[in-house]
Amino acid sequence: MLNLKTNNILIKEQFVWWKHGVIYHIYPRSFYDSNNDGIGDIQGIIQKLDYLKDLGIDAIWLSPIYESPQYDFGYDISDYYSIDPIFGVMDDFETLLQECHNRNIRLIMDLIMNHTSNQHAWFKESSSSLTNPKRDWYIWKDGKNGNAPNNWISATGSKAWEYDEQTNQYYLHSFFKEQPDLNWRNEEMREAFFNEIRFWLDLGVDGFRLDVINFIVKDKKFRDNPVFMGVPFLQKHLYNRNRPKSYKIVKKLRKLIDEYDNRMILGEIYVMPPGDAETAASYLSSGEKGLNLAFDFSLIFKRWSASAYYKCIKRWYKHIPTDGWPCNVLSNHDLNRSYNRSLFGSNNNEKAKICAVLLLTIKGTPFIYYGEEIGMQNGEIEKKDIQDPLGKKFWPIYKGRDKARTPMQWNANINAGFSNNKPWLPLNSDYKFKNVELQDIQIDSVLKVYKNIIKLRKKFSALVYGDWKPIEKGEKGILAYYRIFDKENLLIILNFRNSYNSINIDVDCFHKVLFSTHREIDKVYLESTLSIFPYEALILAPYKPI
Repeated sequence: MLNLKTNNILIKEQFVWWKHGVIYHIYPRSFYDSNNDGIGDIQGIIQKLDYLKDLGIDAIWLSPIYESPQYDFGYDISDYYSIDPIFGVMDDFETLLQECHNRNIRLIMDLIMNHTSNQHAWFKESSSSLTNPKRDWYIWKDGKNGNAPNNWISATGSKAWEYDEQTNQYYLHSFFKEQPDLNWRNEEMREAFFNEIRFWLDLGVDGFRLDVINFIVKDKKFRDNPVFMGVPFLQKHLYNRNRPKSYKIVKKLRKLIDEYDNRMILGEIYVMPPGDAETAASYLSSGEKGLNLAFDFSLIFKRWSASAYYKCIKRWYKHIPTDGWPCNVLSNHDLNRSYNRSLFGSNNNEKAKICAVLLLTIKGTPFIYYGEEIGMQNGEIEKKDIQDPLGKKFWPIYKGRDKARTPMQWNANINAGFSNNKPWLPLNSDYKFKNVELQDIQIDSVLKVYKNIIKLRKKFSALVYGDWKPIEKGEKGILAYYRIFDKENLLIILNFRNSYNSINIDVDCFHKVLFSTHREIDKVYLESTLSIFPYEALILAPYKPI
């Protein structure tokens, strides 16, 4: 248990924003369009900061807004020192940063360290000749017998090597060919990149989310990856991911970050198959200096099951090092939204509330993906409307990532209040009855659940600092656990079933309802067996009658 006292002043002093706060993930293209060109922008985010403050979040994480050809929608950066014109200018960003800080909201930027755009000045120099000083800033290799240097496959399912006719060599790209991989073994490149990071830290940025940070170093010998059943595309990425030197680079980066006060780094640890909690946790601090936070995406891929969720959470916590800290996430810009993941089936509104309470009451930093707080669902994107290059490439087997990136649903007006012009992606068809404006006045909306639980987090230290002690592990469809901190002892009960359920609770004291999706707040119970409503989320606190 964390060694903190419940004295409010001491708690405030010990509050670490990236550990104990709530972080909100914004996909800028889709959040709010201030200039009516159909694309969300920085000024749009500024205009919605009061909404985020009212929601109760402590930090926002922005998907990339750097200058980019936008082939992969900002994850192909051409200039790390500039803001892309579709989002605004540097003055807009500095205003956003100041307005966030005025509201005590931290700002996390996305940082892509594995690769740049092929339009980046570094790559243009690197590809100009075999003798260019920046040649070794990227990964170039001679071919083998007229073929690629090895059998590596990119994350997009194609060969990871692209032949360059001008220099008669291949360059490595872990994603699209428009995204050449940087060579993190080159010290000059590494120092130049670290200078880019210093630039944003000096501006006052509070941290970085590191895209596929476990990809950045490759095998020095460029050995072939093992393949399954002789199929080249089914390979274990043994030599092009999670190399030992990746951890060393992370330690160097953490040392740089720690030169600044109260900053953080968060890592996307991309693994296949998903759910490798041990690998994700291995990048966290454990005596040595690693990442402050790392994403384990296991919950995103779990079926709707109390026992499956319990096992997933338990496994994640098991691998967190002694000095590490977990974070938790249910949706993001690359994967299906949690609201209507295919395995959820029906009753999604009730399940969305269960997920909200789970996310905000288990131990660790919760990340909310924009729109998740109103139960936004995946968009229905027709072939003619696809923007994602993966969707264009693999249609209809895979329809791409656009479905999780549709415009935020602010109200029932034209284009859901996102823009006065046609949005860059089609709106979800349900925006007229599922939007922020409507849910803000509905007593039992998904948005109200998020607001109420975030308020409870700010009121009860156990939900922020407390240990997690499970008492019902899903066998009967109920996941129940205590959050314990000093003298606070809160009981969270989640019924994953569409039927009445029951749970045995401690009868040594009365229990007062702090929150429920189904019953009256402040109601007091002494029953040893408590009946739980279908799909109910319930939070109880010990209570002594006067």
